[in-house]
Amino acid sequence: MSNNIYENLSQLGGSASQPEKPEDAILETVANPRPGSDYLVRFTCPEFTSLCPVTGQPDFAHLVIDYAPARLLVESKSLKLYLSSFRNHQAFHEDCTVGIAERLIEELQPKWLRLGGYWYPRGGIPIDVFFQSGKPPLGLWIPDTGVQPYRGRG
Repeated sequence: MSNNIYENLSQLGGSASQPEKPEDAILETVANPRPGSDYLVRFTCPEFTSLCPVTGQPDFAHLVIDYAPARLLVESKSLKLYLSSFRNHQAFHEDCTVGIAERLIEELQPKWLRLGGYWYPRGGIPIDVFFQSGKPPLGLWIPDTGVQPYRGRG
Protein backbone atom coordinates (compact mmCIF):
# COMPACT_ATOMS: atom_id res chain seq x y z
CA MET A 1 0.00 0.00 0.00
CA SER A 2 1.22 3.49 -0.83
CA ASN A 3 2.50 5.55 2.07
CA ASN A 4 0.17 8.32 0.98
CA ILE A 5 -3.29 6.95 0.30
CA TYR A 6 -4.55 10.51 -0.20
CA GLU A 7 -2.29 11.52 -3.09
CA ASN A 8 -4.91 11.08 -5.83
CA LEU A 9 -7.63 13.20 -4.20
CA SER A 10 -8.63 16.31 -6.14
CA GLN A 11 -11.15 17.90 -3.76
CA LEU A 12 -9.63 17.55 -0.29
CA GLY A 13 -7.42 20.40 0.87
CA GLY A 14 -8.32 22.74 -1.96
CA SER A 15 -11.19 24.56 -3.49
CA ALA A 16 -13.75 22.38 -5.19
CA SER A 17 -16.75 23.70 -7.03
CA GLN A 18 -20.25 22.70 -6.03
CA PRO A 19 -21.70 20.17 -8.52
CA GLU A 20 -24.86 21.42 -10.23
CA LYS A 21 -26.57 18.03 -9.97
CA PRO A 22 -25.89 14.66 -8.30
CA GLU A 23 -24.79 13.00 -11.54
CA ASP A 24 -21.99 15.59 -11.86
CA ALA A 25 -20.63 14.95 -8.36
CA ILE A 26 -17.42 12.98 -8.02
CA LEU A 27 -17.28 10.65 -5.05
CA GLU A 28 -13.63 10.19 -4.25
CA THR A 29 -12.37 7.14 -2.40
CA VAL A 30 -9.25 6.14 -0.52
CA ALA A 31 -7.90 2.71 0.31
CA ASN A 32 -9.21 1.30 3.56
CA PRO A 33 -6.20 1.14 5.88
CA ARG A 34 -7.89 -1.65 7.90
CA PRO A 35 -9.55 -3.91 5.28
CA GLY A 36 -9.23 -6.99 7.51
CA SER A 37 -11.31 -5.45 10.30
CA ASP A 38 -15.07 -5.16 10.38
CA TYR A 39 -16.00 -1.70 11.61
CA LEU A 40 -18.74 0.84 11.09
CA VAL A 41 -18.37 4.27 9.52
CA ARG A 42 -21.21 6.74 10.14
CA PHE A 43 -21.96 9.99 8.37
CA THR A 44 -24.77 12.17 9.67
CA CYS A 45 -26.23 14.90 7.50
CA PRO A 46 -28.85 16.74 9.59
CA GLU A 47 -29.46 19.47 6.99
CA PHE A 48 -29.97 17.58 3.72
CA THR A 49 -32.12 19.42 1.18
CA SER A 50 -33.68 18.63 -2.16
CA LEU A 51 -36.69 19.90 -4.10
CA CYS A 52 -40.17 18.45 -4.56
CA PRO A 53 -40.46 17.34 -8.21
CA VAL A 54 -44.07 18.55 -8.40
CA THR A 55 -44.11 21.87 -6.53
CA GLY A 56 -40.43 22.82 -6.61
CA GLN A 57 -40.63 23.56 -2.88
CA PRO A 58 -37.66 22.58 -0.68
CA ASP A 59 -37.67 19.33 1.25
CA PHE A 60 -35.49 18.75 4.30
CA ALA A 61 -34.13 15.55 5.80
CA HIS A 62 -31.78 14.21 8.42
CA LEU A 63 -29.71 11.46 6.77
CA VAL A 64 -27.73 8.81 8.63
CA ILE A 65 -25.36 6.76 6.46
CA ASP A 66 -23.75 3.69 8.04
CA TYR A 67 -21.40 1.38 6.19
CA ALA A 68 -18.88 -1.37 6.85
CA PRO A 69 -16.03 -0.69 4.43
CA ALA A 70 -14.34 -3.34 2.34
CA ARG A 71 -11.42 -2.07 0.19
CA LEU A 72 -12.46 1.59 -0.01
CA LEU A 73 -13.52 4.52 2.17
CA VAL A 74 -15.45 7.51 0.84
CA GLU A 75 -13.59 10.80 1.24
CA SER A 76 -15.79 13.02 3.40
CA LYS A 77 -15.43 16.31 1.51
CA SER A 78 -16.49 14.63 -1.74
CA LEU A 79 -19.46 13.11 0.11
CA LYS A 80 -20.44 16.55 1.42
CA LEU A 81 -20.26 18.01 -2.09
CA TYR A 82 -22.28 15.08 -3.47
CA LEU A 83 -25.00 15.45 -0.83
CA SER A 84 -25.19 19.21 -1.29
CA SER A 85 -25.64 18.71 -5.05
CA PHE A 86 -29.20 17.61 -4.25
CA ARG A 87 -30.06 21.16 -3.14
CA ASN A 88 -31.51 21.97 -6.60
CA HIS A 89 -32.39 18.37 -7.53
CA GLN A 90 -36.07 17.56 -7.93
CA ALA A 91 -36.99 14.08 -6.70
CA PHE A 92 -39.28 12.37 -4.23
CA HIS A 93 -37.91 11.36 -0.82
CA GLU A 94 -37.72 7.71 -1.77
CA ASP A 95 -35.75 8.43 -4.95
CA CYS A 96 -33.21 10.64 -3.14
CA THR A 97 -32.68 8.23 -0.25
CA VAL A 98 -32.39 5.01 -2.25
CA GLY A 99 -30.43 6.74 -5.04
CA ILE A 100 -27.79 7.97 -2.59
CA ALA A 101 -27.46 4.48 -1.08
CA GLU A 102 -27.17 2.84 -4.51
CA ARG A 103 -24.51 5.33 -5.65
CA LEU A 104 -22.46 4.71 -2.51
CA ILE A 105 -22.70 0.96 -3.02
CA GLU A 106 -21.65 1.32 -6.66
CA GLU A 107 -18.63 3.48 -5.77
CA LEU A 108 -17.49 1.79 -2.53
CA GLN A 109 -18.66 -1.82 -2.82
CA PRO A 110 -18.87 -1.97 0.99
CA LYS A 111 -19.41 -5.11 3.03
CA TRP A 112 -22.69 -3.56 4.18
CA LEU A 113 -24.52 -0.23 3.97
CA ARG A 114 -27.68 1.25 5.38
CA LEU A 115 -29.14 4.70 4.98
CA GLY A 116 -31.90 6.23 7.07
CA GLY A 117 -33.66 9.21 5.55
CA TYR A 118 -35.69 11.03 8.20
CA TRP A 119 -37.67 13.54 6.15
CA TYR A 120 -39.44 16.48 7.71
CA PRO A 121 -43.19 16.84 7.09
CA ARG A 122 -44.50 17.61 3.65
CA GLY A 123 -48.22 18.32 3.63
CA GLY A 124 -48.32 17.50 7.33
CA ILE A 125 -46.87 13.99 6.94
CA PRO A 126 -43.26 13.13 7.75
CA ILE A 127 -41.84 10.42 5.50
CA ASP A 128 -38.99 8.19 6.64
CA VAL A 129 -37.17 6.08 4.06
CA PHE A 130 -34.79 3.27 5.02
CA PHE A 131 -32.44 1.25 2.83
CA GLN A 132 -30.14 -1.62 3.73
CA SER A 133 -27.89 -3.61 1.40
CA GLY A 134 -28.29 -6.94 3.18
CA LYS A 135 -27.13 -8.47 6.44
CA PRO A 136 -24.33 -6.70 8.29
CA PRO A 137 -21.12 -8.57 9.06
CA LEU A 138 -21.54 -10.87 12.05
CA GLY A 139 -20.59 -9.11 15.27
CA LEU A 140 -20.51 -5.61 13.76
CA TRP A 141 -21.42 -3.00 16.37
CA ILE A 142 -24.26 -0.92 14.95
CA PRO A 143 -25.35 1.80 17.37
CA ASP A 144 -28.82 3.28 17.23
CA THR A 145 -29.05 6.20 14.79
CA GLY A 146 -30.06 8.54 17.59
CA VAL A 147 -32.72 10.17 15.42
CA GLN A 148 -36.02 10.49 17.24
CA PRO A 149 -39.28 9.79 15.41
CA TYR A 150 -40.99 12.99 14.34
CA ARG A 151 -43.13 14.34 17.18
CA GLY A 152 -44.01 17.85 16.09
CA ARG A 153 -44.83 19.99 19.10
CA GLY A 154 -46.19 17.13 21.19
